[in-house]
Amino acid sequence: MSRVHELAETLFIGDREGTDLYNRIFVVSAFGGITNLLLEHKKSGEPGVYALFSNADNDQGWSDALNTVAEAMRKAHEGVLNHPADRASADDFVRERIEGARSCLIDLQRLCSYGHFRLSSHMAVIRELLSGLGEAHSAFVTALMLRRQGVDARFVDLSGWRDEDSYTLEERIVAGLRDVDVSREMPIVTGYAQCTEGLMREFDRGYSEVTFSKIAALTGAAEAIIHKEFHLSSADPKLVGEENVVKLGHTNYDVADQLSNMGMEAVHPKAAKMLRQAGIPLRVTNAFEPHDPGTLIDEAEAETRRVEMVTGLGVYALELFEQDMVGVKGYDTAILEVLTRHNVRIVAKTSNANTITHYLDAPLKSVRRVESDLEKIYPGATLKARNLAVVSAIGRDLSGLKVLSRGLAALETAGIEPVAVQQTTRDVDAQFVVPRDRMDEAIRALHGVLVEEKRQRPRLAA
Repeated sequence: MSRVHELAETLFIGDREGTDLYNRIFVVSAFGGITNLLLEHKKSGEPGVYALFSNADNDQGWSDALNTVAEAMRKAHEGVLNHPADRASADDFVRERIEGARSCLIDLQRLCSYGHFRLSSHMAVIRELLSGLGEAHSAFVTALMLRRQGVDARFVDLSGWRDEDSYTLEERIVAGLRDVDVSREMPIVTGYAQCTEGLMREFDRGYSEVTFSKIAALTGAAEAIIHKEFHLSSADPKLVGEENVVKLGHTNYDVADQLSNMGMEAVHPKAAKMLRQAGIPLRVTNAFEPHDPGTLIDEAEAETRRVEMVTGLGVYALELFEQDMVGVKGYDTAILEVLTRHNVRIVAKTSNANTITHYLDAPLKSVRRVESDLEKIYPGATLKARNLAVVSAIGRDLSGLKVLSRGLAALETAGIEPVAVQQTTRDVDAQFVVPRDRMDEAIRALHGVLVEEKRQRPRLAA
């Protein structure tokens, strides 16, 4: 979104004219970095307004952070709006939303100074309020920019700002688009939608894709398109080299689910489920290459067997060893209950007669809490948490490709000793567990053997 002014030339307008501009609905996320400032940094965990307000050791810390957000928003729209009147309108919009949020937080802080009210019971709502500021700002600015260029763009705010009514997600979308004529208008819709379900509570920061998918399903869209800054490729080009990656081109929702499980931001699994159930194909394209069809995701089976992507994710392997486990039921159930209570996501799991290992995508502090609870439940068990990485080779059909044996040979050649390996009976992925600091090397080694060698292998003509 920080390059939205460039997208006007390629995506929003491009070579389209007249009615060809319309019959499209755009769902936008916040400008780059804004949501990190509002909530917390997605990767580093550095606190934003939300995190500072929830701790509130320094009463002014969150307010100062809100000033930082306002300045970042102004800087973002100044980079894409050329006309002074548009910049003034965007400045006014930021001021109204930021100061409104500040007043809300001050009032809530004052209210919770009384013993009958607890701040913790309101934090989910505050997270929703703050997250919606970023999407509302980018949608408003994008509509301004496009109208200046002659497009009948319409800002559709689903964030529920100063709205006294309660809506489900479906009702919120229907109300927002009720009087929009998509044949003559271009709706620019906020990725965040305020609703009774609470998008942040269920999907956290994957909410924009859920809103996007719900809109596609409700409108019966011919196709849902996610525009990114890059193609969906066989690996991260920064790791293996742009000259070595292969664009996926065509895959299915099964592979999309595996990518989501590995932390790839192709599409949120709940969003993919909505599209799949509605029979709507999903396309992932490079927004800056408008004439490239990108990668189509539908329910088609593979035409040829191949590894489509190699990707990795840092995890903590939580191993529970209990000598008396063999033949006794219930161990796994108790572990799952604890993991669910601490909202810890499972990437993969293995077990044998007396050991259960879960590979977890979670902060170390959450893993330690899980470990502490399990020690109380199973005082005779030995628990061990290790910082590892799961590197996965994924494809619609891996049968007959000997991915495990070839992958192990590639890792041995690279001098990487795997901690564990596994492949499911469905032949859609093979997972190699390696030391965390060897993940990037493992991806390069596996991609070289499983993707690059196959592409370069000469074909024999009869």
